[in-house]
Amino acid sequence: MERQLMKRSEIWYHLYPLGFLGAEERNPAPGAVDGPISHRLADLVGWLDHLVELGVTGLLLGPVFESGSHGYDVVDPFRIDRRLGNEADLVGLIDECRQRSLRVGLDVVFHHVGRDHPFFVDVLAHGRGSSRADWFHIDFDRPGDDGFRYAKFEGHGQLVKLNHGNDQVLDWAVEVARYWLDRGVDALRLDAAYAIPAGFLATFESRVRALRPDLLRIGEVIHGDYVAIAKASRLTSVTQYELWKAIWSSLNERNFYELAHALERHIDFCRHFVPWNFVGNHDTTRIASTLSDRRHLPHALAILFTLPGLPAVYAGDEQGAEGRKYDREGGDAEIRKPLPYRPGELAGDSLLIWQLHRELIAVRRARPWLADGALKVTQLSNRSMAFEVRSQTNLLVTVLNTDDRSVSCSLPPGLVLVAGHAVAKLKATELPAQGWGIWSSA
Repeated sequence: MERQLMKRSEIWYHLYPLGFLGAEERNPAPGAVDGPISHRLADLVGWLDHLVELGVTGLLLGPVFESGSHGYDVVDPFRIDRRLGNEADLVGLIDECRQRSLRVGLDVVFHHVGRDHPFFVDVLAHGRGSSRADWFHIDFDRPGDDGFRYAKFEGHGQLVKLNHGNDQVLDWAVEVARYWLDRGVDALRLDAAYAIPAGFLATFESRVRALRPDLLRIGEVIHGDYVAIAKASRLTSVTQYELWKAIWSSLNERNFYELAHALERHIDFCRHFVPWNFVGNHDTTRIASTLSDRRHLPHALAILFTLPGLPAVYAGDEQGAEGRKYDREGGDAEIRKPLPYRPGELAGDSLLIWQLHRELIAVRRARPWLADGALKVTQLSNRSMAFEVRSQTNLLVTVLNTDDRSVSCSLPPGLVLVAGHAVAKLKATELPAQGWGIWSSA
């Protein structure tokens, strides 16, 4: 694990630009050289001070490259999607982020391309005679709708799987990375990393490391052996889906034993990679909609911002935005739509949720040692739990209660309540019903 990355107190803001900025569902002319450009990316500059005030340190952008529809059906990774703008718009946004000390990450797709990618279009036109046929897994001897069969990403016909055994594909991926690193990008999120051969990603890492030794490489790993994938693929960070599920499920079921099990796994993960921690992203139901009891939103956030790893806020969660993901075509629409409030317009519960995010992010920013501290569960029952994170000289304790009655917790001496609510008693500290608290030595 790249320990030097963990010395920064990083909190990322994850944003899906096509939905956030209200772009058309489909690109009117994907891959076309000419055509109207909507300079929506420039609108994100107006949100940057909002991010600074929130306290995050980096902006992770979902797919921004030319695509057919949702961004992951890439047509040209060297060009910005015309629904979002052009390269000057992205470079300008990166420059504005730099002025505010915000790091910038991009979502890159190296597992597959869209059917409108010119290399696959060439295969459609020339079949076996195409010079690009070896870029894909194609069986010309098996008939299909296109006259042949080709490998797809999880059965989606619009997503054509690349042949990662072809050295030209690797060279292309490295050149994509080089192109955008030269324009100021600090991090890459590797989409569907769990489905890309580990040897491909390991070689990719060795080559991009020469370009940018401190590049943060976030692998999307939904299932599988996280540790084995991270080690073999040489990923800096891995999306912690196990923790995501355990957070909301343990709160909904009033069963902190599930979370405790996930935290034991988290401890092991931290020995091998930097977990990317989240309670929502562009592929999951919003945390405000997932929780069966809205009183537990602070509990979920307290967990997120006090655990080792890299915490990430999905754009809109800081407003309490709602939306569900459905297992159907277009099922991501609710969780990727524009936000209900613009910066400075927050009111009611949305304002309170914003203030809670800012408070907990401030707790995190003030304690950078939490990023790679030693985690341990210290108190556990179905409806209450406590865990601590230690460095050599500091200690933080998080206590959670989902019961309808108060619970007592014993804390090490010298700790100060830095967030949440509790009542100090003679021999123990009492946490109120549905309460939570964070105590720290510094």
